[in-house]
Amino acid sequence: MSSGADPSGPGGRGELLATGATAIAVLAVSTSAPLIAFAAAPALAVAFWRNVLATGAVAPFVLARRRPELRLLARPGGRSQAGWSALAGVALAAHFGTWMPSAQLTSVATATALVATQPVWQGLIALAQGRRLPLVTWGGIGLAVLGAVLATGADVGFDAQAVLGDLLALAGAVFAACYTALGEQARQTISTTTYTTICYGVCAAVLLVVCLAGGIQLTGFPGSAWLAVLGLVVGAQLLGHSMFSYALHKIPATTVSVLILLEVPGAALIAWLWLGQVPRTAALPGLGLLLVGVAVVVLGGTRSRTPPPLPPEAGPPA
Repeated sequence: MSSGADPSGPGGRGELLATGATAIAVLAVSTSAPLIAFAAAPALAVAFWRNVLATGAVAPFVLARRRPELRLLARPGGRSQAGWSALAGVALAAHFGTWMPSAQLTSVATATALVATQPVWQGLIALAQGRRLPLVTWGGIGLAVLGAVLATGADVGFDAQAVLGDLLALAGAVFAACYTALGEQARQTISTTTYTTICYGVCAAVLLVVCLAGGIQLTGFPGSAWLAVLGLVVGAQLLGHSMFSYALHKIPATTVSVLILLEVPGAALIAWLWLGQVPRTAALPGLGLLLVGVAVVVLGGTRSRTPPPLPPEAGPPA
């Protein structure tokens, strides 16, 4: 006699599909930092082009199917939601503008682990909004911060550039948390596709201004750099986010949040095999402690019934 759900039945098949989607999503987002490190182009230029292409991918659908919603956003009653979406785009630009350069300055393993601290900052934002955090969440925050300090301290003796990359990755996590908090406000009444079109479009516009003001080259890259940009759009920006969203129909959000942490060893493994980046031994204990702390924060959020939103690859694409 079978004791579980029939894999061939609707429930079992749905769970299997959700598990497969999660596996694909983790693999997709794990390629993000290695692709950024590989791209022979300025990180801000790569961030600009990935958002331009992502906007181009979703905007036609919105223009064809969501015109009533767009007209509503132009009216006084909908302008606040449009404003929240635009602010989220600014925060997303700040996230990309800090985290993507970090992947080229420090190791892929360290950059990915530090940006994965987003749930920690999300919890602190919730605290600032007046929500109480359980003691287990504070314990997780303490572990994550200690792990980040140990990992960054290991880089102090390695390279000043690596330390700068560490700090930028942490800033990227903070801005990712701000992006998610702003997006939560925007998504109260508007659809995902309309929100992402506005958000990605504003993000691309902000990054364009920054690139032009800073004299950052936007064209003339080798073919390998453009392939990396396309890989980021198809992988982390579209495929990873979409698969995680699909999995949420069958798998609890907290479980997905913890599974996303597999991006850290996944990205480190890809960087090792593809780019020859061997993780620094001195940083490994700190990175391990950091991941444990983030997992505790995510799980602790469940007890308070206000779990932190998903890390950047399921919210903003990292």
